[in-house]
Amino acid sequence: MFRSLFLDSSIFKSWILKLVIVTLAGVSQFAYAEGLPDFTVLAEKQGPAVVNISITQVMQGSNAGMPFPSMPDDPNLQEFFKHFGIPGIPGAPGQGGQEYKSQSLGSGFIISAEGYILTNAHVVNEADEVLVKLSDKREFKAKIIGADKRTDVALIKIEATNLPKVTIGDPSKLKVGEWVAAIGSPFGLENTMTAGIVSAKGRALPQENYVPFIQTDVAINPGNSGGPLFNLAGEVVGINSQIYSRSGGSMGLSFSIPIDVAIDISNQLKANGKITRGWLGVAIQELTKELAESFGMKNTNGALIAGVEKGGPAEKGGLEAGDVITKFDGKVIITSSDLPRAVGASKPGKVVPVEILRKGAVKTLNLSVGEMPSDGAEVAQTNKPPAKAEPNKIGLTLKELTPQQKKKLNGKNGLIVAESTGAAAQAGIRRGDVILGLNNSETQSVEQFNKQINAVAAGKTVAVLVQRADSTLYVPIKVTK
Repeated sequence: MFRSLFLDSSIFKSWILKLVIVTLAGVSQFAYAEGLPDFTVLAEKQGPAVVNISITQVMQGSNAGMPFPSMPDDPNLQEFFKHFGIPGIPGAPGQGGQEYKSQSLGSGFIISAEGYILTNAHVVNEADEVLVKLSDKREFKAKIIGADKRTDVALIKIEATNLPKVTIGDPSKLKVGEWVAAIGSPFGLENTMTAGIVSAKGRALPQENYVPFIQTDVAINPGNSGGPLFNLAGEVVGINSQIYSRSGGSMGLSFSIPIDVAIDISNQLKANGKITRGWLGVAIQELTKELAESFGMKNTNGALIAGVEKGGPAEKGGLEAGDVITKFDGKVIITSSDLPRAVGASKPGKVVPVEILRKGAVKTLNLSVGEMPSDGAEVAQTNKPPAKAEPNKIGLTLKELTPQQKKKLNGKNGLIVAESTGAAAQAGIRRGDVILGLNNSETQSVEQFNKQINAVAAGKTVAVLVQRADSTLYVPIKVTK
């Protein structure tokens, strides 16, 4: 009777239910707590090797032409605008053409006990004075050993010994979803730690072809630039370099330079004071499905050659616009961003085999890698629309180049876009662009180009080679009725 009453009791059932819920909740909380990383040891051991960097520039002139003349003289804002190519924003000083000092902040980390420090090139670019503050509040004036703008890596040195230094890790072992942490000085708040996960690896960014960036959702803000990215073992796996932001603050899209890339750059800067890279003299672009179709390809693997510099290593080796590089020195090229890294890592003067796809046929060329020259490019001029000219089948009204314009294009043939309408305009071609070719054929004249376009059946896609300023690009355009 007692047993029957006990088992049937609603009070007992309620008690059992509560016990189960509490137990499960405890297990759940325990499992959740067990799965979270502990960053305390990392902060204690690695924090002292992270430094705050303050940069001073002596500038001339008025700030009247600055984008926000009334903005206060805030070093953190200076660092943010400086990174995106906007001049420093002084306060009242500098009016009437007088000298003023522009300040900005960044981060860095010690890689040797003798005072060598890694940071971003944009942090110390054009600095007149670099001041390094350690975690123990000591301050040192630093010497810039060298900086490489293409990878955004700089090496500086302070006169000190027995300094704490970081441990270098292997970024190739990073996995997407792995926990990582950053230490730096966002908005001047020294030794701030933030954490997140690896969002992606090998990320290519516009105009940043030499770095396979590590993407994370770690909170990175102005002042974090140049600081280290750590894995859970306390090893540096990257340098925090860029963020994607519409507000100026963190939006969970941060990009770090892999530490192996940075160490290679720092070793060259330490030994030679400059960086030597391989160079082919080509303009490349990503192969889209539409472009691959226009070239008769079955997939989008490879780097499409959109232009070949006259007299450069690529032209001397036989490369042509429209070729698709699928292998370089034995390395498979899957995306266009793979090629600059492979070429840049090659020693100038080395002869390498290059596998290409040309008009459906696979060929191998032997190219002698050149040394990358300094930046510089000519810009083609634009023309007004010719009188009584009619748009062609894809909506382009074209005009022949003048001798002066051909000279600026290194003697290449081309056609100036006087007007762009219809399918061409929808594809992004605009007035002032120079048409260099169609599919694998060079452009010779307006008549020849229009004749080729007229021969293309409606619904087919053509690849139009376009030059705009110093860039060349294949633009896919679907021919309509």
